[in-house]
Amino acid sequence: MVKKTFTIIDQSGIHARPATVLVNIASKFDAEMNLEYNGKTVNLKSIMGVMSLGVPKDAEIHITVEGSRAEEAITALEDAARKAGIV
Repeated sequence: MVKKTFTIIDQSGIHARPATVLVNIASKFDAEMNLEYNGKTVNLKSIMGVMSLGVPKDAEIHITVEGSRAEEAITALEDAARKAGIV
């Protein structure tokens, strides 16, 4: 299992576009991925779950990946989030 903490820098937080970026990357991996914010945890492969958290700018989130390619998956998520200006 791999767990990483990120701080959201997008002015609007995790709204539809950044959530789609994260979900699309997460869906490419055969691993269990969760996003935790404010004591709530959702499946990172669920757009509705991610959007339901209402993550604002400057929020700290935790992403947990469990599976055979966990390191690769967390790296891909981080790269995509940085390129999209989410973290």
